[in-house]
Amino acid sequence: MLMKRYSEISVLLLLLFLTAGYSQEKASPAYQENYNKVMQRTQWWRDARFGMFIHFGAYAVPARGEWVKSNERLTTEQYQKYVDAFYPADFDAKKWAKIAKAAGMKYAVLTAKHHDGFCMFDSKLTDYKISTRFDGRDIVREFLDAFRAEGLKVGLYYSLIDWHHPDYPNVGNHPQRGDKEYAKRSFNWDNYLKYMHGQVEELVRDYGRIDIMWFDYSFDEYQGEKWKAKELVAMVRKYQPWIIIDNRLTINEGTRTSGRIVTEYGDFETPEQGIPDEGLKDRYGNPIPWETCLTLNNNWGYHEFDKNWKSPEVIIHSLVNCVSKNGNLLLNVGPDARGNIPDESVRILAEVGKWMQKNGESIYGCGASTLTRPEWGRFTQKGNILYAHWMYPHIGAINIKGAGDKVSGVYMLSTGAELPAEKSWWGNSEAGNFFVNVNSPVYMTFPLPDLTDTVIKIVLK
Repeated sequence: MLMKRYSEISVLLLLLFLTAGYSQEKASPAYQENYNKVMQRTQWWRDARFGMFIHFGAYAVPARGEWVKSNERLTTEQYQKYVDAFYPADFDAKKWAKIAKAAGMKYAVLTAKHHDGFCMFDSKLTDYKISTRFDGRDIVREFLDAFRAEGLKVGLYYSLIDWHHPDYPNVGNHPQRGDKEYAKRSFNWDNYLKYMHGQVEELVRDYGRIDIMWFDYSFDEYQGEKWKAKELVAMVRKYQPWIIIDNRLTINEGTRTSGRIVTEYGDFETPEQGIPDEGLKDRYGNPIPWETCLTLNNNWGYHEFDKNWKSPEVIIHSLVNCVSKNGNLLLNVGPDARGNIPDESVRILAEVGKWMQKNGESIYGCGASTLTRPEWGRFTQKGNILYAHWMYPHIGAINIKGAGDKVSGVYMLSTGAELPAEKSWWGNSEAGNFFVNVNSPVYMTFPLPDLTDTVIKIVLK
């Protein structure tokens, strides 16, 4: 029995030793150097926090989402009628840019080419493009010019996969997946890579400064060097040294929060249609830049019958939630086949913009606070300014637990008015208490000044 006990103690000590060693794992100098470059490149983007995603293409004609060709197993010949009918007569990039700016967005990303392979720019490498069917107009160029004119940063989405190109095999979600006759065709992968790299080079070489390159997407063995990713990234950075690149040259890990690494393939992570429980960190404990991409309804591309719109409240809460965890929000709009952003999207964005006009200070340049997440909302912080986002119903004053003696001023962000605060309330005099109220008497907390999110600015010593 004694020997068994010694054995158990030895195993326990070994586990403790191994655990301690893991927790003290240090990044290599090369990794740290690359990480530092990533953080430097993404600084403006992490300050911006809020952007617009735009999914626009020939798939707006069938109006059943951007995956219609795959979902309905359409051949290129069957899909052609939608390409032929696509003439966005109402397209006005300047109008789009004003909508984005009024919503409080600081950057925008447009689909230059989606999975269907149809190009929204005047590529010299194909005739499968908008300019041959739209009086020579180049949607990408007009987008870039208009958004830059409004002072917004600009990015382009480019699909690594291509359901139209003859040398792209019927793998993954290809519309002809499982088609044995189609699979008998001869596919020249190197020729496809030459085409894909060539189109990316056109975008980063011929369209002025591009701030973001948003690649999509990798799967199974189609990731990393299958795309010749190192060569691709090097070429992109040759023309655009300060561009930032998403992580989808490798497989996206969704909302998992730990154990990641920052690679040379990309600068930021891209959780889709979900927000991580905590901010993303690498295996060494360093925060990783990340951005949740989110639809306003349930589809990225225009869908005539999808009326499941998220409310302005949900969008604002999602944005605050992301920023409170050191993340960004990239919010999507899907213009219709005539080139109009749907009226409901415009209405929602306008409401978000009204809130941002009063409270954007609590978003731009902000990130996570070290204080514990409260049950009544979220914290964001910038330097010595703490922003308490009172988002959810709560009886009585809210407790900024942990602030205690650190506070030198408390104000309503939207008006600048000083708010009542005290260190104890109804007998609760625990250390670190700091109770703040927005109504009088203290137990009357509703209605809040802003039912969506009342932001309280707390100046720390």
